[in-house]
Amino acid sequence: MKTAIVTDSTAYIPKQLRDKHSIHMIPLSVIMAGKTYQEEVDLTTEEFYRSVRTEKQLPTTSQPAVGQFAALYEELAGDYDHVISIHLSSELSGTFSGAVQAGEMVEGIQVYPFDSEISCMVQGMFVLEAADMAERGCSPDVILDHLNKLKETTKAYFMVDSLSHLQRGGRLSNAQAIIGSLLQVKPLLHVIDKKIQPFEKIRTRKKAMKRIVDLLSADASKYDELQAVIIHANREEEANEWKREIEQQLSNVTFKISHFGPVVGTHLGEGAMGLGWMMKK
Repeated sequence: MKTAIVTDSTAYIPKQLRDKHSIHMIPLSVIMAGKTYQEEVDLTTEEFYRSVRTEKQLPTTSQPAVGQFAALYEELAGDYDHVISIHLSSELSGTFSGAVQAGEMVEGIQVYPFDSEISCMVQGMFVLEAADMAERGCSPDVILDHLNKLKETTKAYFMVDSLSHLQRGGRLSNAQAIIGSLLQVKPLLHVIDKKIQPFEKIRTRKKAMKRIVDLLSADASKYDELQAVIIHANREEEANEWKREIEQQLSNVTFKISHFGPVVGTHLGEGAMGLGWMMKK
């Protein structure tokens, strides 16, 4: 009994890691200047941030077609008995819904869609956990039970340099964006009930980042070990410096560094910074 692991591009798992663990990826797309690019395939994160600075119009994003999922599932049916398909929050994109629809269409393989209720490399941590268990021969039920337990310990907080991208992309109300801009607020945001929502309003970037670390520290005191990821929007040097600083404070937390790629970066904007974590098995 073999189980395939599928995710979408917003997990931002590096290709070499996907290849190493036989993780299959469905890309979301970014539309810029009338052209459609599949992230992680036709467009790198570096190219995206470089291009978006010169574009007058904010890019838009689109989810994969149901047919893309169905074609991949049908292909996997030749070598696998089951698929666990792990995707970004169903309230942020219709990608998860597409996986559900495609799973009902295909024959010869059982598809188990999983709503991570989050995105980016926090979503990716679910994927890597599932891939490790699938490699060890665990059944889909055992893997999904583990992922749901991890979900209970998962948290992520992030801040943006500007609220305009979230507002223009429909992820934040006009009133929230206007008030935040007038006050020069660096709001802490998180995903609750699968949606992006304000957590706290903080006046400076430095204080916002410190507050996130305080929240992580509180959780680190509850568990033997946590796994965490720092996520940045074209701020790699700042992310590395932040990682070195936090590692000195929290010896029971293992850190990775990842990025907000083109699709998520479209909604958050350059300069966003986040930190997510979950229990380490």
